[in-house]
Amino acid sequence: MSQAIVVIGGGALGALALDAAREGAVVIAADSGLDHAVAAGLRPHVLVGDFDSISAAGRMWAYAHELEIHEHPFDKDLTDAELAISRALTVPDVRQLLVIGGLDDPDDPRLDHLLGTLLALGHPSLGELASVRAVLGNTRFSVLHPGRQAVLDVEIGQTFSLLALHGPCSGVSVSGARWPLDNATLRGTEALGVSNEATERTEVQVTSGVLTVVIP
Repeated sequence: MSQAIVVIGGGALGALALDAAREGAVVIAADSGLDHAVAAGLRPHVLVGDFDSISAAGRMWAYAHELEIHEHPFDKDLTDAELAISRALTVPDVRQLLVIGGLDDPDDPRLDHLLGTLLALGHPSLGELASVRAVLGNTRFSVLHPGRQAVLDVEIGQTFSLLALHGPCSGVSVSGARWPLDNATLRGTEALGVSNEATERTEVQVTSGVLTVVIP
């Protein structure tokens, strides 16, 4: 099953992100994500962005290794992460998308960047993929599009949360958890799905809406 990995900027890649990256995947770097990917030992195949944050050394690395390069103007509607995700959808037979990134500088956190990336993972164009996941810093995310289900990679006693970041979600069911749900509706204005706990094999599904699973 073909996988595309999008590496975004923000900080150094941690062990969780690197463990999730499958060997043989097509790696697409969004701007300074290339610097972090190379530093972590990943070899990007594609570089996308407006290049306002990539280092000069990173640019030279991209040219020296003959990457496919897509440079966009600084004044644009889409973020670099969105552009990279769009490129990921053109990978032949792609069925899995993984977005990885490090933590921002704690003295200058960019919550807007984090939220923007999570919102982009709910785009309808990703609905046909078998899995849409992200590892950002020390937090894992799984974004379930309508009609999807997933067995969570959690241990017994581990906390996870369900969020309706993209609008109301209906037909939400959770099994193998301390607080199971059966055909529930989650809304973006309530925290019904926050801080659940795995008790055994934990499975989540959603009928309509885009559901974000957060494993802190």
